[in-house]
Amino acid sequence: MKMMALATAAAIMVAGMGHAQARDAAIHPAVTTDPKPDATHPAGMSAFVIPAQDGAMNAVMYTAQGGGLHPTLLLLHGFPGNEQNLDLAQAARRAGWNVLTLHYRGSWGSPGAFSFNNASEDAFTALQFLQQPANVARYRIDTSAIVVAGHSMGGFMAADAAAAEPHVAGLFLIDPWDPAQTVATLATPDGEAAWKAEVESDLPPLAGASYESLTGEIKANAGKFDLGRRLAGYGRRPLSIIGAEHGIGDMARKAAADAQGANPSARLMVWPTDHSFSDKRIALADALVRFLAGVAPTIR
Repeated sequence: MKMMALATAAAIMVAGMGHAQARDAAIHPAVTTDPKPDATHPAGMSAFVIPAQDGAMNAVMYTAQGGGLHPTLLLLHGFPGNEQNLDLAQAARRAGWNVLTLHYRGSWGSPGAFSFNNASEDAFTALQFLQQPANVARYRIDTSAIVVAGHSMGGFMAADAAAAEPHVAGLFLIDPWDPAQTVATLATPDGEAAWKAEVESDLPPLAGASYESLTGEIKANAGKFDLGRRLAGYGRRPLSIIGAEHGIGDMARKAAADAQGANPSARLMVWPTDHSFSDKRIALADALVRFLAGVAPTIR
């Protein structure tokens, strides 16, 4: 989701693969190397449906190998979700994490209608799913180490859910969308035209949504659809934001400034890449795995 990247790149703190993480260490082995198989407790994958009001979410759980409980990542895609970041899911699983991915109601065949409000509810419902006793037992979830990550619109949904759920142990945002900044651009004809063109191009895989309905949501509830406010509400828990200079890194920078008022340790990086991180996939996986390791040490 491009979300109308504006011409403020000069103000963005740019950090490339080498500078962004001041990396003098090798790429984390979970990004590049399969672990030795565990025949007793192998890695796996389960597909299922998470019930939701007036619909359901088609979901997949990537389960990490090894006995005992596993830290677990909820990974949320954007609008409409063409880039699902499943390479990140695989890297996190190799690092010892379970990973839950899903399609919001009304997206990509999930039953129900798509809306930003529904997507917000769906992210929170998924967090509750990870804490239900039957699912904790089935997937060996360590409920003290649940992290939420999201890309673009999914970044906003991740922040929204994490702010509402104090049990979330960490938040990792990938070029996150700030609806409040989009609303601000609608005051100009060029901004409104760009937003309309983008929304209409993203509607085909979505059910029950229109330009009018989606725009009306973010305009009508400015208090909720404000990434900076959501991050301020998230507080002092671990937070990493990686923006894209050629995507919507300007939104990431503003939201991070809001977050740092409540959370001085919040980390922002803006890399010279596009919104999909097309030429920074290894770097992005490495950044995620290292963030997860900082939240909860694992078998790797």
